[in-house]
Amino acid sequence: MKALAFLTRAPTVSAAMGHNRNNFAVLRLALAVAVVLSHAFSVTTGTVTDEPLATSTGFTLGEHAVNGFFAISGFLVTMSFDRRGWRDYVIARTLRIAPGLIVATLAVALILGGAMTHLPLLDYLQSPDLRRFIGATLTSFKSNIALPGVFENNPFTFPMGTVWTLKYEVLCYVGVLALGLVGLLRSRAAALALVVGLAVALIALSLFWPDMPKGVETTLRLPLIFAFGGALYVWRDRARLSGPLLVALLVATWLADGTFLYKTLLFVMSAYGVLWLALAPLVTRWSYEPKADLSYGTYLYGWPIQQSLHALLPAAAPLVLLAPALVITLAVAAISWAAIEKPALALKAKALGRRTLRTIEPAAP
Repeated sequence: MKALAFLTRAPTVSAAMGHNRNNFAVLRLALAVAVVLSHAFSVTTGTVTDEPLATSTGFTLGEHAVNGFFAISGFLVTMSFDRRGWRDYVIARTLRIAPGLIVATLAVALILGGAMTHLPLLDYLQSPDLRRFIGATLTSFKSNIALPGVFENNPFTFPMGTVWTLKYEVLCYVGVLALGLVGLLRSRAAALALVVGLAVALIALSLFWPDMPKGVETTLRLPLIFAFGGALYVWRDRARLSGPLLVALLVATWLADGTFLYKTLLFVMSAYGVLWLALAPLVTRWSYEPKADLSYGTYLYGWPIQQSLHALLPAAAPLVLLAPALVITLAVAAISWAAIEKPALALKAKALGRRTLRTIEPAAP
């Protein structure tokens, strides 16, 4: 029992939430910036393994950042349904994702694409490939669709390389909705069973199919991390935010490197670590809530801006383009927030007939 004293003394998630201080907004922005940093390498070289952390951890900095997004989203989206009910939940989720994505897709397709294409502008606007890009991006979150005559000499030709995660995000949203409608969202047993089931499935595949395609791994990775975040909320009265437990998970993950347990431990440790950073009183005493939430815009616009800079300056080294890419991306994200996302949140508040949930409103990755 003494060995578990460090855990029982740690605050519960529920107690931490009661302090009304969190780092969700800051963490989301940091994760979005990490994605831009990660892509600074692959956009210029065309080799994903050139990105930071790819060799040492098996995953790029961008993938680790996406993992963090899904852990936060799982926690906040589950809470959103629990506090709102299904009608308000559907309205809130739609207005949070759709306006920003629609405007970003049209802006990239019509404005950026029109400026960067080598085709005559009229030919570009009349191209069926342009309509295909807009339709595929908005309806199925395709991230590997190219625009006609745009980025043809870049290592990657597609201009919206990050929207693929929205497919998994929306599927997870639908999962929360389904569990809520059948009355299982608040069930601790169901939350635990879902996490354990996904973890066991990933462990089994890692053991018997170690060379599984990346797509198969991702299909389990992101729902597992999202489900872990949701389970931490469901278990909030009992689950604890323990720094020593986080260190123990980190050590266990390090020791498991090279084994079939490594990936599952890495994902669980990452999810717990991000939520510890978001909620643990030890770190939230210095919490800061930005007036503008630039994370979604940074995530959406970072890739096309980096692609454009590389197309204009193909000989520039990755880190040379990073600073201007960040400055431009954050500026565009600020415009997106002020002109699109913030008004959508205001519309959401009006539609729901009350104020939205402060910083604990999830932004999609």
